[in-house]
Amino acid sequence: MGKLRPSDLAREHGLTAQAVRNYERDGFLPAAERTPSGYRVYTEAHAAALRAFLALVRAYGHGVAGEAMHAVHSGRIDEVLMVIDRGHEQLLRDRATLDAVTASVARLAEPEVPERFAPYTVGELAYRLRVTPATLRNWERAGILSPARERATGYRRFEREDVRDAELAHLLRRGGYPLEHIAAVVRQVRTAGGTEALAQSLADWRGRLTKRGLAMLDAAAQLSAFLGVRERQGR
Repeated sequence: MGKLRPSDLAREHGLTAQAVRNYERDGFLPAAERTPSGYRVYTEAHAAALRAFLALVRAYGHGVAGEAMHAVHSGRIDEVLMVIDRGHEQLLRDRATLDAVTASVARLAEPEVPERFAPYTVGELAYRLRVTPATLRNWERAGILSPARERATGYRRFEREDVRDAELAHLLRRGGYPLEHIAAVVRQVRTAGGTEALAQSLADWRGRLTKRGLAMLDAAAQLSAFLGVRERQGR
């Protein structure tokens, strides 16, 4: 590819040359060599690094992408792989939760089969969802959850339906839906009076998961390509 200018790298992604220089300044790209007159000289490695960084941004966000590129340039490859592993772990968990909620909606009209079930405490449910107890109390204030209380202690008791509602709220919250929207969807599930809004919300979120999964796949490919270029150049 030879020597490249900032504008050459920028053109591929619809960026400005200054944005490319800023990415180098922030350590997202390898440091560029300079001509005797002070102009930056980029190479194939810089172009590959920029593709990897922007793909990581689309998959994981700007902050995580920046940390990953810093780790790559410092030779801490295992840290970068951990970022990718954690992303896939969360994506798998989201898919499993989505499938569980979808299945629960499909069973709304079916008679429930009695099963042994021990009510959750607020701490136990928070641990299950990997949120804080304060988050659950906030959802309760928003009308999303309505747990019963123990007479003697006043402690919250989350029954099977409460856990289902909390799983649904957690899923939709991760999808970016506001609390008032989630409360309306949960009310529909409780009353079984119609699930159109819920079905659309689940379909939208499934589409987001697919988009995120494809972005993560592209990020891994671009990162691998950059590491290959760097290895060929002996860096």
